[in-house]
Amino acid sequence: MKQEINPKETNRAEAFGMWMSSPMPMVTMVKTLDITRLVKASKRTGMKFNMLMCWCIGRAAKDIKEFYILPEGGRLFRFDKLAVNVIVENSKGDINSCDIPYSDDLQQFARDYEIMTAQAANECKNTDLEDYMIIGTSALVQTEIDCIVNQYSGKFNNPFLAWGRYRKGWFKTTLPISFQFHHVQMDGSHAARFLQCLQDEIKSYS
Repeated sequence: MKQEINPKETNRAEAFGMWMSSPMPMVTMVKTLDITRLVKASKRTGMKFNMLMCWCIGRAAKDIKEFYILPEGGRLFRFDKLAVNVIVENSKGDINSCDIPYSDDLQQFARDYEIMTAQAANECKNTDLEDYMIIGTSALVQTEIDCIVNQYSGKFNNPFLAWGRYRKGWFKTTLPISFQFHHVQMDGSHAARFLQCLQDEIKSYS
């Protein structure tokens, strides 16, 4: 459910006053992740690496309360559910956006991922979940990328993660990942905690 809330009644009141009217309130942080276990798990189980990454992103975000609030149009909203957005190449060679509801159950998330991305690709239509807090992602696997800074248009204030092709080493595989967020939604400390939680989720996956 999406519900408007009074910023003054939240722990983001000061940030709302400082950053809501800022012309550039987005912050980007970059971290290189050790994804060795996730790559091995993808190959062992046949599950798509991108799906596993999206599931780990949801797991890392689900216990951080700042992920459930979002500034939009000068107002602040609270959500009670998370979804992870993926960009899908469709049957016409173009792209569509697809929101996947997050579930603690990996098998359920994997089923939703397969069904909904296939539908978006075949029908060439976006899949939007309006009552969910959306965490955006974009995987640009055509090449290795050190950092991605997304555009800020004032229309999409949601947290957004992007990455390129992962890098294979002798003993581990790494992936630089960019995380962009609205400063009203969270501070750098919250973002840093999330990125560390994401690394911990990936390392603990087996």
